[in-house]
Amino acid sequence: MSQSEAPAVPSVAHHAFPEPRSRRAFLGLAQAAAAASAVAAVQPLRAAAASSDTRDELIYMSATKLAGLIRAKKVSAVEAVQACIDRQLAVNDRLNAVVMNSYARALAEAKAADKAAARGDWMGPLHGVPMTIKDSLDTEGVITTGATFGRQQFVPKKDATVVARVRKAGAILLGKTNTPEFTLGGLGGISAASNLLYGSSHNPYDLIRSTAGSSGGAGAIVAAGGAHFDIGSDWGGSIRGPAHNNGIAGIKPTSVRVPRTGHIVDYGGIFDLWQQLGPMTRRVEDLSLITPIISGPDFHDASCAPVPWVDPSTVSLNKLRVAYCVDNGATGQGATDEDTKKVVRQVAAWLNGATASVAEDAPTELLKTLSGARSKLSSGDGYAYYKRLAEKWHTENISPQRKAQMADPKLLSTAEMVEAWELQDECKSGLLAWMKGYDVFVCPVAGKPAQPIDVPGGATPGGASAGGGWPYTGVFNCTGWPVVVVRAGSSADGKLPIGVQIVAAPWREDLCLAVAAYVEAQSGGWLPPPI
Repeated sequence: MSQSEAPAVPSVAHHAFPEPRSRRAFLGLAQAAAAASAVAAVQPLRAAAASSDTRDELIYMSATKLAGLIRAKKVSAVEAVQACIDRQLAVNDRLNAVVMNSYARALAEAKAADKAAARGDWMGPLHGVPMTIKDSLDTEGVITTGATFGRQQFVPKKDATVVARVRKAGAILLGKTNTPEFTLGGLGGISAASNLLYGSSHNPYDLIRSTAGSSGGAGAIVAAGGAHFDIGSDWGGSIRGPAHNNGIAGIKPTSVRVPRTGHIVDYGGIFDLWQQLGPMTRRVEDLSLITPIISGPDFHDASCAPVPWVDPSTVSLNKLRVAYCVDNGATGQGATDEDTKKVVRQVAAWLNGATASVAEDAPTELLKTLSGARSKLSSGDGYAYYKRLAEKWHTENISPQRKAQMADPKLLSTAEMVEAWELQDECKSGLLAWMKGYDVFVCPVAGKPAQPIDVPGGATPGGASAGGGWPYTGVFNCTGWPVVVVRAGSSADGKLPIGVQIVAAPWREDLCLAVAAYVEAQSGGWLPPPI
């Protein structure tokens, strides 16, 4: 099979309510896909000793490497958990990344994990690996606010699906990370993960700079060595922006690969396919380890699809056709700076010697049109969807930024909303046709590296407004395509990380991850911050 061909996926009946026999077949298919994902998830564990990570510090090594050392009984879960707790205590007062901790429970779970390991009883491929989780995802027994006042003491009775899956695989929760209210409503003029409950997070490479949003707390603490991974959510760039600003790796999987059950903005509605959940790590190999663990239907998220996971290690780079662009046509505040362009060109040069072809090309007009359709859809109801969330959780004092937008709504008629929805789908079709000529597309994540937190009103979280062009990230939520971000270079002064987006057609995470791993090997990827 050529690398540009999609993997074969068993067909599923298209009628909405299958008769019993068909429904049983569907359930069997979904369970088989989940089982295949579980098998794929274990493979990196078996190869953990051959991890590409060369770091020996417990707080900085990859989750893959740490999992292998724990399984080899060279490191205990208690040692790993305590090291990350100590690191959080040392840096979090300055980062404000972890807003709720569960240290006592984490140490108890680590001791239990070590006792189980002594008996030869292994929970799974993440046995004993410390993690944090974005505060928008429910965590059983640990306060989960979603950054809104109505949930300031809310303790979920069960984990979000993705949290339950990584915990079942052996990961240990250290705490919750900062995010804007409902992940959608930051504080105007504060260009970082920020909210009225906890304030703003700070970038570990420069404390006056943005973590980006909305998974900004996650990006900051993972970059700083306070957790081996986090799970973020991405509605318009909320995994990818923080990965770029904080110099780590992150993946926005194909839409509906990962169930969104238990997220503060979960599934359903006009924006259903925009919301994707994925891991945030320091090394690309960890994305390949964790993503299949959290993938597959949970029979609550009504859209989640049972699509098999393809192992990135099977990809032949020398067969891939690569397209790239050094800027996204943005103007004004969002215009791409020379440092970012230089990094993207360097990535293209690396790939030019390793792949079948590299061409400077982009479907700019389609992306501009799609961006316009997205903008109309997201604001067309005057943010009534945001108001419903506030009412659901009994929040009276909502994000000032959203409150101001609600006071002066730009309402569209029903006909205009439907037209924008149709235009979105038309662009998606056109982009798929364009992508037939390539296997991956490389482009910037933002116009600049992390910008100062204190910026004029109107800038997007992350400090790099899209200006008059097409936004760097949100269009790929609309397409639902998988995207991996990896650090590929630095600002001219060497102080701030710069990432790139590696985009592929639906269900081809294997291509994104294989290319990202190659780029990481060339650039060095994540680097320890000075904090």
